[in-house]
Amino acid sequence: MTPAQLKQARSTASICAENISLPLRSRVWKGMAGEFAGAGSGSSLDFQDHRNYVPGDDPRHINWQAYARTGSYTMKLYREEVRPVVDIVLDVSDSMFLEEVKATRVAELFYTIVTSSIKAGAATNIHLIKGSSHRQLPLETILSDQWFSIAQELTDQHPNQAPNLEPIPLRPNTIRVFISDLLFPGDANPVIRHLTQRQGSLIILCPFSTSEANPDWQGNYEFIDAESNSRHPHRIEPHVLRDYQKTYNKHFSLWHHAAIKHQSPLARIPSDLNLMESLQIDAIKSGALEISI
Repeated sequence: MTPAQLKQARSTASICAENISLPLRSRVWKGMAGEFAGAGSGSSLDFQDHRNYVPGDDPRHINWQAYARTGSYTMKLYREEVRPVVDIVLDVSDSMFLEEVKATRVAELFYTIVTSSIKAGAATNIHLIKGSSHRQLPLETILSDQWFSIAQELTDQHPNQAPNLEPIPLRPNTIRVFISDLLFPGDANPVIRHLTQRQGSLIILCPFSTSEANPDWQGNYEFIDAESNSRHPHRIEPHVLRDYQKTYNKHFSLWHHAAIKHQSPLARIPSDLNLMESLQIDAIKSGALEISI
């Protein structure tokens, strides 16, 4: 993608993030001070419970009305406010950028999630993954559009295998957003289990293009493996195309079933609609994203 295309994608995402956000308010958080409901008690305005006063408690939280009735000191407890924690993992395999329309959607989606996380005040870590290679990015590389050149520099020694997520330092009790076309072989369950470890909540956003989901191939083609760059001549007859579509649909059906099993919303994001329309189809419906309040 060119600098101009990345800038346009970031601009589109910024507008989208005014209306679409990560579902952060539906979670109970533990962590640094912030504006979202936590699991403990604190000093927000959200009343939680009472308890008996003990020396050293803040007298501002004494329930004086209860004292007037009972003669006993009790404390008002309020829901603590904490800062949510978000780990974003972007798959930068070559298949993600094979077509311009899909590459644009990947960039728009990535910028939208990063922008939404920043707007929410979340403690955000950003990771690129390409097969066996991993790179954690400082935020400024996203805001300056440098992430794409970094992604291009990553090499993959095992292009026909699932990405190796082991090197990614996932933090506990976080929302993890995995952006990937999921076009790699293997069982979905180990990938999802890894991304939900240590009390993580996973959201999977899967960009795709019409040409891969519903191709109109007919006749002789030379296919190029996006990951290994190897060439494979084939003649596409109607039954071959039907077999491809059956295999493709079964692959994503298995991913959907695994995601449901692990209570992790999976949303497929088409590339041939504008960004807001594409997110309305599946991402909002599945709970992967939500309409901003």
